[in-house]
Amino acid sequence: MDQIKIGKFISSCRKEQGMTQAVLAEKLGISDRAVSKWETGKSLPDSGIMLELCELLNINVNELLSGEKIMTETYNKKAEENLFELKKEIEEKNRLLLNLEFIIGIPSILAPLALCVIAGYVEMPAGLRIGIIVFAVVMIFMIAFIMVGIEQKAGYYECQKCHYRHIPTYWQANLAPHMGRSRYMKCPACGKKSYQKKVLSKEDAEGADLKK
Repeated sequence: MDQIKIGKFISSCRKEQGMTQAVLAEKLGISDRAVSKWETGKSLPDSGIMLELCELLNINVNELLSGEKIMTETYNKKAEENLFELKKEIEEKNRLLLNLEFIIGIPSILAPLALCVIAGYVEMPAGLRIGIIVFAVVMIFMIAFIMVGIEQKAGYYECQKCHYRHIPTYWQANLAPHMGRSRYMKCPACGKKSYQKKVLSKEDAEGADLKK
């Protein structure tokens, strides 16, 4: 998506409605710096406030994502293009999150393990040794919880029985037995348990919508 074009469009529509950045921000319950970032193409509005923003600017979401007013005859085509672009952006963000899990997680796990090795082989008072080991174990658990949180938010888990794709709760993902990124969980659609694989999209390989 052309963030610069969308930003200029937001700015133009805001001015048409006679609002300053500060007024628009106040109506949306955000900072005027956020509005400024939209209008300069540095970021896009969060999906949670897109509908409210469009209502204030007297446009629809399709026009917002296109960065222009859309004629009726081209509306459906633009809608499909925008949905495709959104899907690609969401998949890319999910992919980056999963990569971040490894980039942050592996070094962070190695550090407390190194502390345990040091505590086990280096001469030191018993109290200090126990303190280091306890600290390292707590660090490992905290890092594991953070890594699961990143994985749980990025993409979906696909049931191997009915191929339903869903996002489990944090604790469902955290407590489920796992092999790599596959987690043994109960499917909310068919009710059967399987090692559900992590996927980036809500749609299948052919692009058809799966059950919601």
